[in-house]
Amino acid sequence: MKANLIIVAAPSGAGKSSFVERICREEPRLFDTVTFTTRAMRRGESQGQPYHFVSKAEFEALVAKNYFVEWAFVHNNMYGTPMEQLENAWRDNKAVIMDVDIQGAATFKSKFPKNAATIFILAPSVEELKRRIIKRDGQAPADLDVRLRNAEIETQRAPDFDYRVVNDDFEHSFAEFKKIIEDLLSDG
Repeated sequence: MKANLIIVAAPSGAGKSSFVERICREEPRLFDTVTFTTRAMRRGESQGQPYHFVSKAEFEALVAKNYFVEWAFVHNNMYGTPMEQLENAWRDNKAVIMDVDIQGAATFKSKFPKNAATIFILAPSVEELKRRIIKRDGQAPADLDVRLRNAEIETQRAPDFDYRVVNDDFEHSFAEFKKIIEDLLSDG
C-alpha cells in the first residue's frame, strides 16, 4: 500500500463528498472517517451520516481532551477528526480516506508525511460551484458568499496537492479519481 491516508479536499460544492461516498462503496480497502462538526444538519443528513453533529460546548470539551488529531474552523463552524478512527482503520489494514478543508489537508500531510496522499477536487468554475451549492441546499444558504470567497482562496492552494481532478463531468471525473485511489492502494 503506497498510502494509508488519502486526504480529499475541495471547495464547498465541488463534489468531494460524492466522490468519497462512492469510492467507499466500491473499494473495500478504504475506511471513511466520520468527522465531528458544530454545523447544523442539512436535509437528508442524520447523526453519523455524514457527520457526528455536536454542540459547540461538546466540541470544545472534546478539543480539551485532545480527542481530535486535527480540528479547524471552516465556514464559521468547527470540524474535527478523531485519532481513534484512524488507529482502528489502520489496525484493520484499511486505508483511511477523508474529505477535509485545505487547513486539515495541510495538517494531516505534515503529521503523516510518509503515508499520506492529497487529492484536490476542482469545479469547472465559480458559477458552477454556486449552482451546485444552491441545488444541494435547495436554496441559496445564508453563508453562500463566505463559501464562494473561501472557494477562491482554496482553489489557489490546489497546486500544493499531490493530485488534482476537475469535476466537470461526474462519471469521467470519478473514473480519474478512482484510478488515482487504486494506484495509491496498490503495492507496486
